[in-house]
Amino acid sequence: MASPYDPVATDPPLLERSSEIKTYTTSKFTYPGLRVFYRRHQQADRLPKSPAPIPLLVFIHGLGGSVAQFHPLLTSLTSVASCLAIDLPGCGRSEFSVRSWEAYTTDALVELLETIIEDYREKEDGQGVVLIGHSMGASLAALLASPRLPPQTSLNKHVVGLIAICPSSGLPSQKQITIFRALLWIPEFIFNFWRAWDRRGGSGSTSVNRFVGADADSEAKRLQDLYNNQSNTSVWRRMAWGCLPTYVNGVAQGGMPSKETWEKLNVPVFLVGGENDKVTPPREVAKVCDFLEDVKTISDTISPGTSVLADSAAPVDIVAAGSKIDAMTSLGQGHEDTRGCADQEPAHKTRVAEPEEGADDPVTPTEQAASLPSLSLHPEKVVRSIIMGKPATHALLYTPSTVRILAGLISDFMVVHITGRLALGWQLQYLSQDGKWDVKNLRKWQAVEPVSEPIGGIFRAIKTLREVDEDHSPSEFVKKWGGVIKDVIDISHDNPVYNPQGLEKGGIHYHKFPTVSKVPPTDAEIKGFIEVVDKIRAEQKERAKRENWGEEYYVGVHCHYGFNRTGFFLVCYLVERCGYTPEAAIEHFAKSRPKGIKHAHFKDRLYVRYSGLKSEAIEEL
Repeated sequence: MASPYDPVATDPPLLERSSEIKTYTTSKFTYPGLRVFYRRHQQADRLPKSPAPIPLLVFIHGLGGSVAQFHPLLTSLTSVASCLAIDLPGCGRSEFSVRSWEAYTTDALVELLETIIEDYREKEDGQGVVLIGHSMGASLAALLASPRLPPQTSLNKHVVGLIAICPSSGLPSQKQITIFRALLWIPEFIFNFWRAWDRRGGSGSTSVNRFVGADADSEAKRLQDLYNNQSNTSVWRRMAWGCLPTYVNGVAQGGMPSKETWEKLNVPVFLVGGENDKVTPPREVAKVCDFLEDVKTISDTISPGTSVLADSAAPVDIVAAGSKIDAMTSLGQGHEDTRGCADQEPAHKTRVAEPEEGADDPVTPTEQAASLPSLSLHPEKVVRSIIMGKPATHALLYTPSTVRILAGLISDFMVVHITGRLALGWQLQYLSQDGKWDVKNLRKWQAVEPVSEPIGGIFRAIKTLREVDEDHSPSEFVKKWGGVIKDVIDISHDNPVYNPQGLEKGGIHYHKFPTVSKVPPTDAEIKGFIEVVDKIRAEQKERAKRENWGEEYYVGVHCHYGFNRTGFFLVCYLVERCGYTPEAAIEHFAKSRPKGIKHAHFKDRLYVRYSGLKSEAIEEL
């Protein structure tokens, strides 16, 4: 039986489906068995490649971390760009087969990352790279983006942006480094004993509370406990040792980057910290700002659940709205130029872009090309810093209450300061035909009722949203249904034909659970869907108490029209969690969503599934 902490068994489906185990060789070491996640943008070949393709987003985890920690961000950002993430040696699903301590120095890891990134970057087309690093990963990203001697590759010339989440500003004193090195000489069995003691109590342990806080929600604690137990002590010690510089005549050499590295950066930089971060305190963000004080710096402090609206003088509560609507939301427009860092008072003056007239009119290829947002190979250097308020901690990357805000902030920063081509809304419009957003069988879709009656007191079946539709766009959906539908699960296989941030900014949480049309869901997909809904319902209960919801709130689910796959999953949930018989669940769905499940083979599969019988032929579907 697999361990509950096994990184393979607990790997999210999105990561598992798009990962390879590969071997890479650098100038000094060969690293076998590395897990590399790469998901190419589904529409990469249809989007413009002049002067270069949309940038590659590269995710770099921190000390003791893994690719899995980026899963919530990847769920959002794979829809706008090709994404690459690497489990460093001995981390996550990557093998710990190279034992040399020198293979885990900062310089060795940076060279390994360069090698892997260059393997996936579309070099022939001049593709740029946006580096997104967490904690130690932010330091590695800074080294990758900064000119270094001697350079291993020319990658730094193609870095077009850097996003540092919970960054460290640099090196401790020489005396502190001497103490750290002495501590790392402690025998490994003592380290393991201490770690086991620290992890006593599982999700309620001191180890977990150190990262997410004692008052964190249950899901954040569960994830932190999982990641703590997946961290290999031998690997942690080697990487921690490799982060420390050596001193020659009082001059630090190697190790983590400090002022000399940060100040050489010549790309847009976004720094994000958490007010409750006890691992890399938010003052670290301010220090990095000081290193970059010679450039335009915009700083702010925000709290989950608040947003600054146009010309507003104070934060406005929008019920855990996901991402902040601020100066970054206006594509190509100016912004307030403020100085200072994270301790500065927020600048509330904001410009919000107005929709263009005739946005749904036919667009000719010539007009379409002329309206391309710029894709500069060398974006203007600018620094943006944000300190996310309580309960943001070092785990803000995967804590449910903060990651949605983080995803929106990162997306907004990239759209404004790197390229507007990273906006999902722009991409959908560029790919549209005859000025219409790409919704197949548009007339049929328009004739379908947008939202069903309540189903089992838990769900509302909906049809997919359409970005510019007058009645069923994200903005209209929020106005009409945001008071009762608090989460939306998109089970369609392809990227949505609407921008999920429109839901997130309105307080509705978006979840992607891709499945194939026309084919009844597999047992694994059914199990996964039920687990997703269980988690959402648990989170909704906590949110309802925290945000004083009414008694009526639902989970919206959609495929394309909201009948067959949607109905199949909802019936399964009603049977397995709510005590319905298959017949009663199918009938209840049809009554709440008239016409119900239309495909006979979907209904047949449901009856067989819950009859207690097994058919090999059906299991192979």
